[in-house]
Amino acid sequence: MTTTYTREDIRNKAKELAKMMAETEEVDFFKRAEKQINEHLKVQELIAQIKKLQKEAVNLQHYGKTEALKEVEAKIDALHEEVDSIPLVQEFKSSQIEVNELLQMVSNTISKTVTEEIITSMGGDVLKGTTTKNPYFDGGCQ
Repeated sequence: MTTTYTREDIRNKAKELAKMMAETEEVDFFKRAEKQINEHLKVQELIAQIKKLQKEAVNLQHYGKTEALKEVEAKIDALHEEVDSIPLVQEFKSSQIEVNELLQMVSNTISKTVTEEIITSMGGDVLKGTTTKNPYFDGGCQ
């Protein structure tokens, strides 16, 4: 006999999985790196300068001041490069990538497993990706 789950059952399992993921080394490192960035005076000063210049750029663009806009955009780019050159920021960005890869791995695993379960439960062929032996319904469920 097959168990049927409700949306609430699935939501609860998803929350359980999310809590597990929040306790991984990748997420722990990400949280510590973010905390350090928030406390890093130089990074915060640079971010404040970037935000100020971005507001200025919006105004310059609105008033059609293209030459001044180019200068401000160049300053913004230089500040971004300065922020990105700070080792702590590089570590933080690296940890962001690792956390995103973890989320993507979970998403891909769920998607692949659901597809395989549907194919198998319908007597289909996982290798061919078909859900039925009927040649009229040969597209699978992908």
